[in-house]
Amino acid sequence: MKISAAIIAFNEERNISRVIESLRCCDEIVVVDSGSTDRTVELATKHGARVFESVWRGFAGQKNYATERCENDWILSLDADEALSESLEGEIWQIKKNGPEFDAYTMPRMAQYLGRWILHSGWYPDRKMRLFDRRRAKWVGDYVHESVMVDGRVGHLKSSILHFTCSSLSEHLKTMDRYTTLAAEQLVDQKKHIGWKQLALEPPWTFFQTYVLKRGFLDGPEGLAIAHMAARYNFLKYAKAKNMSPRR
Repeated sequence: MKISAAIIAFNEERNISRVIESLRCCDEIVVVDSGSTDRTVELATKHGARVFESVWRGFAGQKNYATERCENDWILSLDADEALSESLEGEIWQIKKNGPEFDAYTMPRMAQYLGRWILHSGWYPDRKMRLFDRRRAKWVGDYVHESVMVDGRVGHLKSSILHFTCSSLSEHLKTMDRYTTLAAEQLVDQKKHIGWKQLALEPPWTFFQTYVLKRGFLDGPEGLAIAHMAARYNFLKYAKAKNMSPRR
């Protein structure tokens, strides 16, 4: 069993070395870059990755393009701001040694936010399907929240992907602006009705869910920030969608 790692990247010089160095269990590393202006391509090449340049095709489209560039049928797909934990790497080595029992595997993802590992707030275990046989699976999703669709059996690994998210609130706000625009475009495309309930009631309900029901308070000040940002995300998503929709 040989595995190709597939990574999409754009201006990821801060992260690209870390993710590639965590992929010792892979037989090949493919990076698809969408026009970085920093040292992403240079560093990826230095660490032995095969780098391809491509226009942006959307998250699912870009990841499928990266999968197609790989030489092996088994794909381990990671984002540039992620990395394998040592224990997860060990589980993958065991699959390679014994042979796969399933057509795809999920694994939990643990996020570091503002320097703290987040274990509540609805952020963990946040299972993701990232190891799969491309003959039985592909990425789907037109805007945000892309996922792998599998025609086959799915197994579940115990150890975590490490996700290095925002290191500052200003970085989170910048990322949120981009993602809420994509989410709003999806709502408009789906012709979703946006009314006062979505704008006025859903944000505070999201805060309550995240901070209280999902025990975000156990994540300390960072949990409070996550709850606030989750509420803000929902408000911006709906407000932008309402602004984009044709006036009636």
